[in-house]
Amino acid sequence: MAIATADEVRRRAAGLDDADDLSEFRDRFDVADPSIVDLDGNSLGRLPKETVGRLRQVAEWEWGDRLIRSWDEKWMTKAASVGDLIGTGLLGARSGEVVVADSTTVNLYKLLWAGLEARPGRRTIVTDRDNFPTDRYVVEGLVDARGLRIRWIEADQVGGPQPSDVAALLDEDVALVTVSHVSYRSAAIADMPAITALAHGAGALTLWDLCHSVGAVPIDLEGAGADLAVGCTYKYLNGGPGSPAFLYVRAEHHGALTPPIWGWFGRRNQFAMEQGWDRAEGITPFLSGTPPILSMAAVEVGAAMLAVDAGMERVRAKGVALTEFAVELFDDWLAPQGFSLASPRDPARRGSHVLFRHPDAPVLYRRLLDRGVIPDYREPQGIRMGMAPLTTRFADVAAGVLTLAELAS
Repeated sequence: MAIATADEVRRRAAGLDDADDLSEFRDRFDVADPSIVDLDGNSLGRLPKETVGRLRQVAEWEWGDRLIRSWDEKWMTKAASVGDLIGTGLLGARSGEVVVADSTTVNLYKLLWAGLEARPGRRTIVTDRDNFPTDRYVVEGLVDARGLRIRWIEADQVGGPQPSDVAALLDEDVALVTVSHVSYRSAAIADMPAITALAHGAGALTLWDLCHSVGAVPIDLEGAGADLAVGCTYKYLNGGPGSPAFLYVRAEHHGALTPPIWGWFGRRNQFAMEQGWDRAEGITPFLSGTPPILSMAAVEVGAAMLAVDAGMERVRAKGVALTEFAVELFDDWLAPQGFSLASPRDPARRGSHVLFRHPDAPVLYRRLLDRGVIPDYREPQGIRMGMAPLTTRFADVAAGVLTLAELAS
């Protein structure tokens, strides 16, 4: 079968965009330069137009006019209400199990520490060598500080950690298993229910990193029996650079897990200002300090667009279609030029990005930027193209792959 010409690929992409029932959402974002091909929405999502007005409202009215009165009127419950929006709408969690707070790294530390304390006598954490760097660093830091051990999952970099990989490392000394739901590099989706069940069978807890899955793939924390989870909001949730992260603690663990930071927002009757930390009910104790109100306003806009307006079923369907299109173009245009596909071929096992490897990837990446195509570069020798279903067009995928093929020829 003859390979389609570049013009035929572009026409096909245009037809797919015309038939896309999520195409209207792109108009709800600030696309300052339509000629730029943004394939990095899995690192930083675009700016929703609504966010600008929302931030102005918070700054000028809630802060500027209402001053400190806004804490009682609106702000005190924001960490929980935005957490519920994310939790019930995007994570498959129950109300009261998610709060927005701090950064992913800080939340990882808090939940790892609390999980270790909940499993006294156990001295081992299981994670994989290809886990996101901050996850590995936080684990290594805790292990070093407390004289514990790490058992490394030596998983295939394309397929990610498999249940059998985890099972081989479990015993009565393992306190926690922590992996990413979607690999930041390959986009491989881990089997959350199976890995969680294996960990529970050994008496361990699970902690899931959802940074590359929230807002891109369906998540069912409740159904999977997950214990703990963290995630960021500046990727698919379009919360903006440095927007606060979230953490999840299963309701059954609320009374049993104690955070390492005893902050005043986690205290019962916090304005009594009394001596001693009397932990509040529910997940609130995992709030340590004053929440970032301006940033949470942006997160709320982005999360609502996904959870309420678009719906994860449609988001996932388009994400699959976009990455399938990218893989198809890879086979025709990139594989013959020495590229390899470093993401799973099965769309059910792949998140919303793809990774192409090539010996000249560092140079090709810089040349793509010069041509107005923005992907990511990931070692070793990987060009990562991320598809954010609300803003990425099939035309963007076509432009990205065709430009890469041209530069490599």
